[in-house]
Amino acid sequence: MKPKIFIDGEHGTTGLQIRTRLAGRTDLEILSIPEEERRNKDLRADLLRSADIAILCLPDDASREAVILLEGHATRIIDTSTAHRTHSSWVYGFAELEALQAQRIREARLVANPGCYPTGAISLIRPLRDAGLMNSDYPVTVNAVSGYTGGGKQMIAQMEDVNHPEHMKENNFLYGLNLKHKHLPEMQMYGKLDHAPIFAPSVGRFPQGMIVQVPVYLDHLKGKPTLADVHKELTAHYSGQKIVRVVPLEESAVMARVDAEMLADTDGMNLYVFGSEGGKQINLVAVLDNLGKGASGAAVQNMNLMLGLS
Repeated sequence: MKPKIFIDGEHGTTGLQIRTRLAGRTDLEILSIPEEERRNKDLRADLLRSADIAILCLPDDASREAVILLEGHATRIIDTSTAHRTHSSWVYGFAELEALQAQRIREARLVANPGCYPTGAISLIRPLRDAGLMNSDYPVTVNAVSGYTGGGKQMIAQMEDVNHPEHMKENNFLYGLNLKHKHLPEMQMYGKLDHAPIFAPSVGRFPQGMIVQVPVYLDHLKGKPTLADVHKELTAHYSGQKIVRVVPLEESAVMARVDAEMLADTDGMNLYVFGSEGGKQINLVAVLDNLGKGASGAAVQNMNLMLGLS
C-alpha cells in the first residue's frame, strides 16, 4: 500500500508549497481536507490518525494541539513550526547537520523541520564548531534577508495588495529589533554555541529567496586558519551531499554580487566563503529559497528519508 500523507495546514503558504511538490507523485496517497473544513477538529483528528506521516504546517500552538491529538497513535510527524525544534524528544530535520543526522531522521517518529534563517546560519556555523575551529563562546553575528513569503499569507497580502489596510511600501526592512527572534534558540542549540547570536533579519520586496551571512574574524578562530582552510572544512563537512553545495573558491572569487533569488523555486542551498587570501576577515554566506530548503523543500526531504524513498 502507498504511504498516506496528510498535510495539516495545506492551505497555508508552506502547506501549499508542499502540496505542489507532491502533486506529481504516484508513490504516495495524499489525504486532504477541504479548506472550509479546516477547523473541523474531528475530521482533522481522523485524517491525522489515518496518515502514516502528518506534516504540520500550523502556528506553534496549533501544532502542539495536533501532537496531542496523535498521542497513542502510530502516525509519524514532521512539524514545520517553531514549537518543537529544541525539544529533546524531537529529531532536528536538517539532514546535512552531521554524519548521522539523516539516519536519525529515517528512524524518527517526531521530526522538527528547521527554520529558514537557522538552516542558513547553522549550515555555516556547525562545520566550524565540529572541526574545532570556532570556540563555543565565539561572538557570532548573523545578518539575513528573506523573501516576503516567509511572513505567510498575511505578509504576502500586505506586500502585494496596494489596497490592503496595512500595505507595506518598503522595498526592504529590518525587523526583530529587540534581538529576541524566535529562531535564536535553534541557532544556538544546533550551532553548539554558548550564547545566542546577534541576529539581524530583514525582508526584501521579492517573493522567494534568502541570503544568510556570518562574518568571521579569522584571528579569533583556533589556529588562525586561512580563508582556504575554512573553505576546506566546509567542503569536507558537506562532501557527498546533493542538496547543499559548497561553491568552489575560484567560482566565488569572480563573483561581483550575490542574488537572494538565485535559488528561488529550488530546494538546494549554496554556501560561499568570501574574502581575500591573506586577509583577516571572511564572510560566510548561505543562499537558499526560504520556502525551499528553508521550509517546504526540507519537509519533503525529511518525509522521503522517513519513508526510505529517494
